[in-house]
This record gives sequence, structure tokens and C-alpha cells, in this order.
Amino acid sequence: MSIAVQAPGPATLPWWRERMLWLVLGGPLVVIMASFVTLALALSHPDPVLSTAQSARTESAGATGSAIDPSRLPAQQARNHAATGGK
Repeated sequence: MSIAVQAPGPATLPWWRERMLWLVLGGPLVVIMASFVTLALALSHPDPVLSTAQSARTESAGATGSAIDPSRLPAQQARNHAATGGK
């Protein structure tokens, strides 16, 4: 009677040493970390809120009125464009 001896198979690596694991998990992990960085930036530098009284004054004053603050004009135009979808 002969005893069959099995040849040793390829050595298995621990799960953290598998390259395919890091290839598959690396992309989503980078995206999750980037989302936390984006959240931190959004919370630390919030956009200023424009009051409705100021925008009503600006609209009633017209394009040549003195009530328009030149430093806020691009933000108001962008906000109005986003809200209405107009030109």
C-alpha cells in the first residue's frame, strides 16, 4: 500500500497583502476620504446668506441705482440665475 503525498500548493498570502484587494477597495476609499475633506471645507467656509430685503432693494433700485453693492453683484447674479434658470 502506497501513501500519496500531495505537493504543497502555492503559498497563500494574508488578506492585507493581496494586491487585487487594494485595487478593488482603493478607489472607493479615496472617494470616501475626499468626501470628508469636502465636507470639512464646506463647514469651515460657508457661503454667505443674502437677505431677501437686500435683494428686493436691489431689484427695485434698477441697474443704475446706488443700492447695488458692486462686491456682491456677481454672487447675486449667479444666485438669481441658478434659482430661475434664466439668462
